[in-house]
Amino acid sequence: MARRPIALVTAGVLFLEAPAIVGLNAVMARFVEAQSMSLDGLDPDHMVTGTWVLGIVSGLLLALCATVALIAGIRDKRPGRAGRALLIGCAVVHGLLGAVTVGLIGWGAFAFMTVVLGLIVLTLVAYGKGAGTPEADAPDADAPEGAPAPA
Repeated sequence: MARRPIALVTAGVLFLEAPAIVGLNAVMARFVEAQSMSLDGLDPDHMVTGTWVLGIVSGLLLALCATVALIAGIRDKRPGRAGRALLIGCAVVHGLLGAVTVGLIGWGAFAFMTVVLGLIVLTLVAYGKGAGTPEADAPDADAPEGAPAPA
């Protein structure tokens, strides 16, 4: 299986998505500031600050997920427990945002979010339990010769 290229492509896509999310939130913050928008009486300046913070934090988390996938691809080993949890969280967020983008933006954005979701899940599955470890690749020492390895 082509684990390494999948992880590297996933990392590349997430690295490209990170600044795009920050830029999208920058545009939204600019609109909120220019129109002095408020939500239920909240201060518009707080809305602008919140939009910027959301964009920067989202971009940093995407870059962190991309780094985890990049390290997995370079080392050709599965990510650690925290890295897998981070990638699973990223996959869940992409799935939820994909469902929301269908109605708000359109099918093109949904397709992009689904492709990214698929890449993340494929990376996680490719580096499944025991993948990339010498113990998983070696034959079972306890099994007699000619016997099939346990599944």
